[in-house]
Amino acid sequence: MYFVSFVNKMLYLCGQKTNQISKTMAKVYVFLADGFEDVEALIPIDVLRRGGVEVVTVSTTEFTQVESAHGVSIETDIQFDQSDYTDADLLMLPGGMPGASNLFAHEGVCEALKAQFAAGKKIAAICASPAVVLAPLGILDGKRATCYPGFEQALTKATYTADLVTVDGNITTGEGPAAAFPYAYELLTQLVDKATSDQIAEGMRYKHLMGK
Repeated sequence: MYFVSFVNKMLYLCGQKTNQISKTMAKVYVFLADGFEDVEALIPIDVLRRGGVEVVTVSTTEFTQVESAHGVSIETDIQFDQSDYTDADLLMLPGGMPGASNLFAHEGVCEALKAQFAAGKKIAAICASPAVVLAPLGILDGKRATCYPGFEQALTKATYTADLVTVDGNITTGEGPAAAFPYAYELLTQLVDKATSDQIAEGMRYKHLMGK
């Protein structure tokens, strides 16, 4: 009995027993295009789902399968035309190239982002996507934002922070692959609460990594 109890405790601390974490009504759509950066998509998806958030992965290609920048094939939950995204609490964009460029080339993605922004709802983008997607759409005008170094030249109407994660109102931006964890925990804090985010971070040993 002691061994079983110990194993259950370890599973919980590792974040596997997500059924013990109260669910939230928050709904997130993650837009995936061929060439997306692997960890910038999958780490936030993992963290948010551990925290009880409903995360729907969306293919912006003609198939449900999307290939990452490093050749990993992902089977998405839906294709783009299977939702109108009006029920989204958050629309999220991973970076990577040509993933970010492919997202910007998708008219439906751009329209969904503009509608989300106009409604005052949450948008998150990381790496190249703040500069390649959000900036040209005017979503970062007058905002503080970060992105992958070298892409900040596109943030002509935003204040570039160079931080790992920047939050300005309903817009959250991340710098690059190394920012994927703090970016994900920030989004979980926004969508659920800080206590849940801290609990997940502790269970995944992120706080140990950061010496906290």
